[in-house]
Amino acid sequence: MDKVRLALRVNGEPVDLAIAPNRTLLEVLREDLALTGTKHGCELGECGACAVLLDTRPVLSCLVLALECEGADVVTVEGLAQDARLDPLQEAFSDCGATQCGYCTPGFLITAKALLDERPQATRAEIAEALSGNLCRCTGYIQIFEAVEQAARRISDE
Repeated sequence: MDKVRLALRVNGEPVDLAIAPNRTLLEVLREDLALTGTKHGCELGECGACAVLLDTRPVLSCLVLALECEGADVVTVEGLAQDARLDPLQEAFSDCGATQCGYCTPGFLITAKALLDERPQATRAEIAEALSGNLCRCTGYIQIFEAVEQAARRISDE
């Protein structure tokens, strides 16, 4: 299959690649850019493990063709930390024990980031609704909701 050029920004850095046109954003991130924080889960858009921000909106990268991202800005879980400092969400997930095996954590962090960027004072119900597309088999979700609430408080205190 002939390759095509793809130019976009990933975690603030310009990226220019030659890829097969049938590759998903998930495949490009993990296999071509070695950004393995974005997890390869169900490939059906049902688990949320592959969530990334695409022009500030959360998307499931397993369902997005990479070519659809031409000129876009993509943020992965690796891009949340800035200047060697964890994002308040990452700190809160650690503090609240919101990670167990950790496989689902990147998707939850990305989805929660999008929520708090849009609604910094999100209620528990809004948090639960926003994260409803992310599956976790370990935590029972309460610690995750508490971590997002804690991060929201930290952000509002800054």
